[in-house]
Amino acid sequence: MSAYDELMAFQRQTEALGQVAGRLGWDQETVMPEGAAGQRAEEFAAMESVLHARRTDARIGEWLGKIDADKLDAVGAANIRHITRSYERSQRVPAKLAEAIAKLSSSAQRIWSEARAKEDVAAFLPALKEMISLKREEAAALANGGTAYDALLDDYEPDTSGDDVAKTFAAMRPRLVALRDKVMGGEQPPELAHEFDEQKQMRLARALAKTFGYDMRHGRLDKAVHPFSSGSGQDVRITTRTALTDPFNSIYSTIHETGHATYEQNIAPEHLLTPLGEGVSLGVHESQSRIYENQLGRSRAFTGWLFGQMKDAFGNFGITDEDVFFRTVNRLGKGYIRTEADEVQYNLHIMLRFDLERDVIAGKLEARNLEEAWNARFEADFGYAVDLPSNGLLQDVHWSCGLWGYFPTYALGNVYAGCLYEALRLARPNLDDELAAGDVSGATGWLRDAVQVHGGLYRPRDLIERASGHVPNEEPLLSYLEGKFG
Repeated sequence: MSAYDELMAFQRQTEALGQVAGRLGWDQETVMPEGAAGQRAEEFAAMESVLHARRTDARIGEWLGKIDADKLDAVGAANIRHITRSYERSQRVPAKLAEAIAKLSSSAQRIWSEARAKEDVAAFLPALKEMISLKREEAAALANGGTAYDALLDDYEPDTSGDDVAKTFAAMRPRLVALRDKVMGGEQPPELAHEFDEQKQMRLARALAKTFGYDMRHGRLDKAVHPFSSGSGQDVRITTRTALTDPFNSIYSTIHETGHATYEQNIAPEHLLTPLGEGVSLGVHESQSRIYENQLGRSRAFTGWLFGQMKDAFGNFGITDEDVFFRTVNRLGKGYIRTEADEVQYNLHIMLRFDLERDVIAGKLEARNLEEAWNARFEADFGYAVDLPSNGLLQDVHWSCGLWGYFPTYALGNVYAGCLYEALRLARPNLDDELAAGDVSGATGWLRDAVQVHGGLYRPRDLIERASGHVPNEEPLLSYLEGKFG
C-alpha cells in the first residue's frame, strides 16, 4: 500500500469519527433530555480529544513527506492540500485547549438557551467570558504571528482575511442603506394576521424540502430553537422552527436548510468520508442556502406557485392575490432577528456582528461590555433600540458554541449567490416559467453540477469563479437587490 493510500485510509476513519461527533450535536439540539447536558459536555470533550490526537498524529507528517503531490491527479492533490492544512493548523492548538473548547461549547449552548428564554444576559456572561478567553488563546496559537481574527476566519472561509471582508462590506453598506431607506419610505404590504396550525406548517415544510431536492431516505426534518443542517454524504439532517402566526419562518428556514443539505447530499459519492466529501467553505455553503431561499424561493414566479400551496394547506389566510402575497413574502420592515431579516437588511445584521467580534478577538471589547456595544451599534444602524436580550446579544447561538469568525461567511454567501444567480439565469432563460410551475429541478440541477458535486475539490473563490465565469464580487448581488426592490 502506498503512503497516499495509507494516509487516506487513516483519514477516512477520522472523517467518520467527525460525523459521529456531529451527530452528537444534532441530538443535543433536537431530542436530548435536558438533564443530559453535563454528560454530553464530557462526551464532546472526549470526542474532541480523540479527533485532535488523530489530526496531529505524527504519522500524517511522515505520510505527507513520502507523497509527491505533483504526481497525483486533481482529486489526490486536493486531498493532500486539505490534509496538510488541517495537520498544520491542528498542531498549533494544544490538545487540552481543543478539549476545553469542545467541552465549554456544549455546556455554554445550554446556558445560552436558558438565558435566552429568561432574557437574562447576566446568566450567560460567565460562560461567554470563558469562551472569549479560550478563543483568543486558540486564535493566538493559530495565527502564528499573524492576525488573530484572520486565523479564526480561516477555519470557515479559507484564503479570506478580515480586511478582505471589511472592504466588501464597505462597498455594500452605502447601497444597501440607500435601498432600505427608499423602500421603507414607501407603502408596505400588511403583515399576516392569521394563525397557522403548526402541524400543517411541518407538513408543508417537508413537502417543500422534497420540492427542492432533499432526499428523505438519507435525511430527516425536525424542530429546533435555531434551524441548522448537520451531516454529509448518506446522513444529512435538517431542522426548522414554527411560529403560530408566522408560517414564513418555517417555510424559508426549511428551504434555506435544504440548500445546505442538498449541497452535502449531491457531492460526488467517491468523495464520501474524504476531505472532499463536504462543502468547501461556509461561504460557498451559504451561497446554496441563500440562493434556494431568496433568488428562487422568494421570486415572483415561485411565490405564485407557493401561494396555491399555502391556500391548500391553510385555506383562506387573509391574502387573495398572488402579487400581494409576493410583496408580503418580501416585505421590508423593522425587526431584530438576523434569521428573519429581509434580503435588503440581512447583510447589515452581519456587518454588526463582524465588527463586534473582530474587536472582541483583538482585545478591544470584553464580554461585560458586549451587550452595551451591541445595542448601541444596532440603534445606530437600524434607527431603533433593542427591546429584549433575545432580540439582541442573546439571539444567536454561535458565540456560545465557539463559532467566532463564522458570521462574515453568511454575507459572503450572499455575494457568491448573487454571482451564481446571474449565471443561472443566463443558463436557463425559461427559469421563471419553471419556477411558476413549482419546478425548481432545473435550477437546483444547475447548482448541483456547477457547485455541489465538486465538494472540496476546488478552492472556494475558484469554485465560484468557475461556476459564474468571473471573480466573485458584490456587484451582481447589489444589482439583483436593486432590481427586485428598487
